Amino acid sequence: MVKKPSLTVLALLLYGAVASAASGTQRAGAVKPEIDSYAVWRAAAARALAVRGDANSLATAAALTFLGPASRPKTETGKAAASALVFAVKASMRAPNNPAISWLRLQLCMHSPGCDIREAATTMRWLAADNAAAWLPTLNVAQRDKDTMEVDRVLSSMAEGSHFDVYLNPSAALMFGALKRARGQLAPRYLPSDAARLTEAVGIATAAVVPSFSPLINACRDPAADAERRENCVKLSRTMQHADAVMAQLVGFALDRRLNPGDAKEMRMVAERRRVLEWRVATANEVDTAVLPASKNSFARARVAKMRRLAREEDVSIAILKEHKLPLEPPS
Repeated sequence: MVKKPSLTVLALLLYGAVASAASGTQRAGAVKPEIDSYAVWRAAAARALAVRGDANSLATAAALTFLGPASRPKTETGKAAASALVFAVKASMRAPNNPAISWLRLQLCMHSPGCDIREAATTMRWLAADNAAAWLPTLNVAQRDKDTMEVDRVLSSMAEGSHFDVYLNPSAALMFGALKRARGQLAPRYLPSDAARLTEAVGIATAAVVPSFSPLINACRDPAADAERRENCVKLSRTMQHADAVMAQLVGFALDRRLNPGDAKEMRMVAERRRVLEWRVATANEVDTAVLPASKNSFARARVAKMRRLAREEDVSIAILKEHKLPLEPPS
């Protein structure tokens, strides 16, 4: 019997292009840290973007600073997040009504030792009151503190959300634009094309804005959870299945199957929606990789245009499939 891939494995497969995008990660085992030129270029790019001082440049500087070199030990992540948070706070001050930048600030605060998330979380919920994801950092704190009553309260609020957004597409699009506008100030061999800029933008945006879902999964799978928490988690899982990020959708499908087995027909429908999502994303990525070298830059610009217009990753995949006259549904 063939073992089905885990949620983590599926996510890695779907985000394969993003993983390879982080060029520093590609070099981790092959290049010594002291001669990792890519990390040096990234650090220089962060400084140059910070000097430019506009909101999008500062947000991009924050993401670059947080990602850092591939060789950085995990113990240094908190320091990197604190340094990145300085840029993110400045970016949010220059663009106070931009939810993608406010979300970036909130995520970096979560990773920064000693950062009190309450102000950033309140601002995020004020900007996007119906976004269930805006409560995630508050849930993380409640889980860490083992505050059962607060966990239940937060899950109840999350269940009332009408959408679940982590702003990956708008974040990557704004970072692409910032990197392109600053290209004359960056190292000549760093991101020499629009295709390279898109790859980098998606990589650093994913690292900075896609949160850990472990606290949510643990809270919803807690054996001691009562019926009300279970009901809220099921409701939230249904919202997550239409999230703007593929990873959040996968978590939604997994939670639904775990918490609400229901009848066989209902579970087949959940499994089929997941299969369709995975097929759409994988097929759209195959179109990306099949583009001829001479067309990669124009294709990258077209994809960024779709990312600016469409908030959901799945919708970008659908648009690519339609553009290339490919079916939207997998073979039966």
